[in-house]
Amino acid sequence: MPLSPDYRDYVLEQLGGLHGLRSRRMFGGLGLYCEHVFFGLLSRDVLYFKVGEANRSHYEARGARPFRPYADRPELSFSFFEVPADVLEDAETCVDWARAAVAAALASRDRPRRRARRGRSPRVSRGCGPGT
Repeated sequence: MPLSPDYRDYVLEQLGGLHGLRSRRMFGGLGLYCEHVFFGLLSRDVLYFKVGEANRSHYEARGARPFRPYADRPELSFSFFEVPADVLEDAETCVDWARAAVAAALASRDRPRRRARRGRSPRVSRGCGPGT
């Protein structure tokens, strides 16, 4: 089941208070960015946000499911978790969780990598934090 336009529009409306919000189509879904920071995705009418050490427990405590893109490989998941319905329904709370997802994405960039990525320059993000 692909991403429905109504769901996409609803999510983007709920996240309207996030300064610098952009979206980009990807693999039948939609990637969510705050400036140049990839923090969320929409797939099959489900919203997922990036998680890290600081916000993972909020998702786990609510029984949120991780994003698993491959049906034939359920053991593979990424550091994105489903946003609880009550969070999505409250625009202010949803934006707060989105900001925490942006922070998680930025924190994961700062960790040392096992191997260097060639040909990529670091990107600077402005306007994605609290109060912007």
